[in-house]
Amino acid sequence: MSEAPSLRERCLAIELLVVDVDGVLTEGGIVYGSTGLELKRFHVRDGFALRRWRQAGKQAAVITGRSSPIVELRAQEVGIESVIQGAAEKGPAYRHLLAQAGLAPRQICYIGDDLPDLPALRDCGLAVAVADAAAAVRAAAHYVTRNPGGRAAVREVVELILRCQGLWQPSADGPRGASL
Repeated sequence: MSEAPSLRERCLAIELLVVDVDGVLTEGGIVYGSTGLELKRFHVRDGFALRRWRQAGKQAAVITGRSSPIVELRAQEVGIESVIQGAAEKGPAYRHLLAQAGLAPRQICYIGDDLPDLPALRDCGLAVAVADAAAAVRAAAHYVTRNPGGRAAVREVVELILRCQGLWQPSADGPRGASL
């Protein structure tokens, strides 16, 4: 029987970061304006890290069970090229994304917070639960963040992976000297 890969070994293989939105990129609350417009609050450090991720030559995607125009806007701002919204069943959406990317599951990091994320978390190389995720999600994860969803948990994961890969640069220039 072979030994399970270490966290560092898992991080070294990652090429695609897949994140949930509500509860991961946001704190999980849903706010409606008086006109029915849905509002979401994103953390600036997550956006910074996602731009760094792209500058390092990595791919990023979103799979979310809800649909909101603001998700598309935020994805554009931070360089997320693949956005799947309205995915009540995240397993099929994840497998579709995997096939499109042409990557093996070991090359995927998935960050989730609730039960619909479990199929993807169980089929990726680095399964990450945010600190305030459901207990079953934390139990299925290879790594649980110190930060809760919407509070720079994605930044924590991006920095962890890029540090393991030797691509995290704390300078303002970012990976490989690229500017923000």
